[in-house]
Amino acid sequence: MKKLLLSIFTILVLQLLLNCSSLMNENSASTAKNPHIQREWMMIAFENFAKADLIKMNAKINLTEPAKDGKINGKALMGCNEIFFSSEFKNNGKVKISEISSTEKACPDMKLEDDFSKTFKNITNFKVEGHFLTLTDNQGNSMKFIAADWD
Repeated sequence: MKKLLLSIFTILVLQLLLNCSSLMNENSASTAKNPHIQREWMMIAFENFAKADLIKMNAKINLTEPAKDGKINGKALMGCNEIFFSSEFKNNGKVKISEISSTEKACPDMKLEDDFSKTFKNITNFKVEGHFLTLTDNQGNSMKFIAADWD
């Protein structure tokens, strides 16, 4: 009888350990970071804005949040208001930007922010080359960023 109970107990413990292990692996996979994309990116080129002005306005997007169900919640700053969004980066160079919202401060110069918002909602493609991220839409509009953690 003791051997039977010990065998049943051993099987239950092993089953519990295996279930915990598979749950940990699932959670790790769904929140794993993609170091090529999930970074803070400083804008260096967009429309006719000078690079010096982009730097002065602290123009950037932040994609450092852990991915959840394939989506990364991001933030952008184009000088004044924080812009919040959800993004889905696919392996084929496609990206979907959705759920865009922002704070609503009245600022003296909102041209960069307005132009960024109009273009950003239509972004469909991305390319990472070294420490550079380029986002483009189907009309050929683009914005280029450099990784903030790059020296």
